[in-house]
Amino acid sequence: MYTDTPKPSLDDEEFQNHILKGVSRTFALTIPQLPPRLSRVVSNAYLLCRIADSIEDDKDMSLAHKREFSEFLIAIVAGDKAPARFSKDLIPLLSKSSPTNEIKLIKNLNAIIRITHSLNKNQHTSLTRCLRTMLHGMTKYQENNVHNGLKTQQEMDSYCYFVAGVVGEMLTELFCDYSYEINQHYDELMKLSISFGQGLQMTNILKDIWDDKERNMCWLPQDIFQRYGSDLFNLSSENITDGDRLAIGHLIEISRIHLESALEYSLIIPTHETGIRRFCLWALGMAILTLHNINQHRDFTSGQQVKITKINVKVVILLANLLTKHDGVLKWLFNFYARKLK
Repeated sequence: MYTDTPKPSLDDEEFQNHILKGVSRTFALTIPQLPPRLSRVVSNAYLLCRIADSIEDDKDMSLAHKREFSEFLIAIVAGDKAPARFSKDLIPLLSKSSPTNEIKLIKNLNAIIRITHSLNKNQHTSLTRCLRTMLHGMTKYQENNVHNGLKTQQEMDSYCYFVAGVVGEMLTELFCDYSYEINQHYDELMKLSISFGQGLQMTNILKDIWDDKERNMCWLPQDIFQRYGSDLFNLSSENITDGDRLAIGHLIEISRIHLESALEYSLIIPTHETGIRRFCLWALGMAILTLHNINQHRDFTSGQQVKITKINVKVVILLANLLTKHDGVLKWLFNFYARKLK
């Protein structure tokens, strides 16, 4: 067991807060809404997951190297290996087009790990389990041919669990570790958390259909498209068929059902935990508006065409903040937008 990690410094904490803004505009908004004890660990967890994504999504790295560095990262987070050589060995293998801030994050992994190893036992165990499950699942799918989609909706569900559902489970464990009152609803929240994660992930998959195709990747289910007389092998932004639109509509409906679970999850959180509620409601609101845009423009050819605007984001934040404690109004507002997706 590698235990010689020094305590994090103020510089480490400042770097974590700074780099979060550099690698994610959305999470740089939502995570600071959490109580400080939670925002610190959730920021740390997000940044480690971002490093995992950098490894798995790299277009130039071999599968063997992806497996090697995935296992290396898991061992570092668990405390079984020192992080000394990770960044030095990984960075030369990354694509030249890798975002600058992601490279900066990897270069400064030591700072992130010092914070990871300062977490309490429950937090560290939850974070390690999440990362291990995520990386093993992502590696499994990287080794399969996903150029023309996944075979079934069940496979899509499994993929969404590995990249998002497990994060929902981790967040729930962290929330329950933070609050005895929230912990009273542990079983119900854990079940809903997987669905919450899938709703968000399916929304992203739908938004990013054409960006993923440019990377020769596709996370859509072949059986759903076949049901509507369409074929993912021939899916093209230059020739979107009626079958494609119907299949996308089918997946929008599945996403909507999962986001209903997200709302149920959010409303279980006690009303006095405004920061946690806002963290959940902001993500839910942005997702439902994105789905609305996709549904209105099923023949979109770029994620930019259906991405919500900065004004939309401000409206979501304003309404969520005003209505944080008003469950009835939140349900009405969700249903108002959700019924437009049917």
